[in-house]
Amino acid sequence: MVTRWVNGIPESFVSVSDRGFNYGDGLFATMRIECGRIQLLNCHLARLSQGAMRLGFCWQASSELMTLLEDIASKLNRACIKLQLSRGQGGRGYAAPESVNVTEVISVSDFPQHYQQWQQQGIKLCRSDIQLGQQSRLAGIKHLNRLEQVLIKSSVLHQLYQDWLVLDCNNNVIESSVANLFIINDKQVITPSIHYSGVAGVMREQVIIALLELGYNVKIADLSISELFAAEHIWLTNSLFGIVDVIQVEQQHKPISLLSAVLRQRLSVQL
Repeated sequence: MVTRWVNGIPESFVSVSDRGFNYGDGLFATMRIECGRIQLLNCHLARLSQGAMRLGFCWQASSELMTLLEDIASKLNRACIKLQLSRGQGGRGYAAPESVNVTEVISVSDFPQHYQQWQQQGIKLCRSDIQLGQQSRLAGIKHLNRLEQVLIKSSVLHQLYQDWLVLDCNNNVIESSVANLFIINDKQVITPSIHYSGVAGVMREQVIIALLELGYNVKIADLSISELFAAEHIWLTNSLFGIVDVIQVEQQHKPISLLSAVLRQRLSVQL
């Protein structure tokens, strides 16, 4: 089975002069294939277009790319599909070339089997000692330079925990190593501000919209570790596992929220 396409060519390779390889000059989206379809595909593509604009180049999904993505998905029941974009090939040095020929890379991989258990049972978080830097020009973008996440994931996680809780350099809670975060107190829901660091996840946006439709008050704000510990419930969200309850943060235990199951059904992200 073909698992990689570069600019539509199966099993091709990216040039060593590509700016994505040299500088992380690009973006990516990781999407879930479910029953032969890519979930929230248009939302992912819109976010990639917006991210490219913020990086200073234009990109829209072509009809050829859409056809290829849909054809790949149609042959799979449940899988991960990643679309990476770079500014293309460029000469030595940081300065971007005047003419941009975007490199598009599609890759397919198996869906992580443990995500189903995470949905059913919840997970435990441990605080990472790697803190995110602040850069408003890059905040929210899922850019190709993920060195902070590489460092976070390179630390040995105690076997009692499943993921890292990540703060920024001002000790604001931002996310986990792989997902956005929400806290719930009665009808008040807070998700951390990502004006200076973190990723604006597609599933985060969908959950916010669904909560507003259900009559919840959703606030985007700075979140301290003490506020996190005091929360009634905590969720993680991403495009692969949908919504997962956090049942413990370090020594603080949390119950599973009934609302998380309601949202999973509403957004069709059950595993």
